[in-house]
Amino acid sequence: MPKTKFTPHNHVAYDKAPVQFKVLPGVREKLRTVPNWQERLRDFVEQLISEEPTHNE
Repeated sequence: MPKTKFTPHNHVAYDKAPVQFKVLPGVREKLRTVPNWQERLRDFVEQLISEEPTHNE
């Protein structure tokens, strides 16, 4: 029987297409040292898109 490599914490599977964006040099390496960075980033993105849009942009 194959070993499960990843089990999501939510009840819905993640989208197959990843969200990608450019960062300054060194940010990627620093981000990967943060504990639980992927889940924390997902939570932040959900919070960001749920906020009321501002008219200052």
